[in-house]
Amino acid sequence: MSLVPHVLRRGLPVAVRIRAALPLIVALVPALALTVALPLVNRLEPRVLGLPFLLVWILAWVLATPLFLAGAYALTEHAPPAGPPPGEPGPPVAGAGR
Repeated sequence: MSLVPHVLRRGLPVAVRIRAALPLIVALVPALALTVALPLVNRLEPRVLGLPFLLVWILAWVLATPLFLAGAYALTEHAPPAGPPPGEPGPPVAGAGR
């Protein structure tokens, strides 16, 4: 079993593969900002509201992370809900008439 989603595999047009990878890229931005970028922003000066810049950086990314995840969710293609259309009866449930 492959860990690569089927839409990211070779054989599909590049535009389709980029569109499929975009939510993952957007979701990875905060993780990279909170790990890879920390050595670049590890400074005591400048101070923002009396706090070291590193603390403000981490706080800002923690607060921004839900926005990035909501954006990644909005970019995903959602499957239609399973089941019958609204207003139509569903399949009978076993043991429901007892």
